Amino acid sequence: MQYVNLGRSGLKVSRLCLGMMTYGTSQWRPWVLDEAESRPFIQRALELGINFFDTADMYSVGVSEEVTGRALRDFARRDEVVIATKVYNAMSSDVNDRGLSRKHIMQSIDHSLRRLGTDYVDLYQIHRWDYQTPIEETLEALNDVVRAGKALYIGASSMFAWQFAKALYTSDRHGWARFVSMQGHYNLVYREEEREMIPLCLDQGVALIPWSPLARGFLAGNRTPSKEDESQTLRARTDAYAHNLYYQPSDFTIVERVTEVAAQHGVKPAQIALAWMLNKPHITAPIIGASKLYQLEDAVAALAITLSPAEITLLEAPYLPHTILGHE
Repeated sequence: MQYVNLGRSGLKVSRLCLGMMTYGTSQWRPWVLDEAESRPFIQRALELGINFFDTADMYSVGVSEEVTGRALRDFARRDEVVIATKVYNAMSSDVNDRGLSRKHIMQSIDHSLRRLGTDYVDLYQIHRWDYQTPIEETLEALNDVVRAGKALYIGASSMFAWQFAKALYTSDRHGWARFVSMQGHYNLVYREEEREMIPLCLDQGVALIPWSPLARGFLAGNRTPSKEDESQTLRARTDAYAHNLYYQPSDFTIVERVTEVAAQHGVKPAQIALAWMLNKPHITAPIIGASKLYQLEDAVAALAITLSPAEITLLEAPYLPHTILGHE
C-alpha cells in the first residue's frame, strides 16, 4: 500500500479509501450488505494496508456508521485508522434534522460519534451545499467542531467550484478551520470536475478523494443499456441513481476501450478504470466500494498498473460533455 498526505495537511492516508455505503442494512437498499457480511471486508481492507474509511450519517440511516465503528474497534487501534463521515442529508422527518445549520451540525457530530463509538472523527465532511443556510453559519459551526476536538479536519463533497472557492475564502477571512479535501464525482465517464473544481483544488492544496471512481460499477464492463437485464448484478438492476448518471452511448464506448486496454494488460476492466485515476498525480485517494472480497484485492493490485500516454489518450478520447451530475 502507498500512503500520501491528505492535501496540505500532515495526515497520511492510504491511496485507496474504502467507501462504507455498501455496508449497513439491506433494509435501506437491497444491494447493501448487512453487518455480518460487511465485517470481512473491513478486516481485509485493513490487512491490505487501507487505513482510510469513508462513511456518512445517511448511509443506511446511521447503521453504516454503527457497523463501521464496531468493526474498526474490533480489528484495529483507533489511532491507526482515519475515519471520515459526512453531514447534510435528512436523518428524520424533523425539519431541523437536515442541512448545514449550526443546530444540525452540532447535533449530527454528536450522533455520528455515538454511532461510531469514538471521541473524534479524523475528517468531517459536508455532504452537499446547503442553499438555505449561509455558508458563514456552516463554517463557523464546523470550526467549533474542530476546536472542540470532535473532528481533526473538515472536508467537502460535490458542489460547484464557485461555491467551494467562496467557502475557502470565507474560512481564510475569519481564521476558521479550512476544508482540506474535496470528495467530488469523478471517473472516466464523468470528467466535468476537470473544468474548474480540480484546477481550484490544485491551486489551493486541497486533496482530491473522488467518489464513484468506477461509476457505481459501470466501468466494470458488465452493464447493458437495459436495467432489466437479468444477467446484470442486483445493484445494476436496482440502482436507479446510476442510470441517471451514466448510460450515454459515449459512456459505453469508453467502457469498450477500457475492456480493450484491460485485455492487453491481462487484468480486469475495473482495474484499468481505477489505474487511470491512480495515474493522475493530483488524485489523493479514490473512494472505492466493494461487495465481493476479490474487488478489494483487485483495487490494491491496480496501484501497480502503469498506463502509457497512448493508452490514457485512447481511454479519454471518446468522452463527451455531461450535464452536471451528483450535486443533488
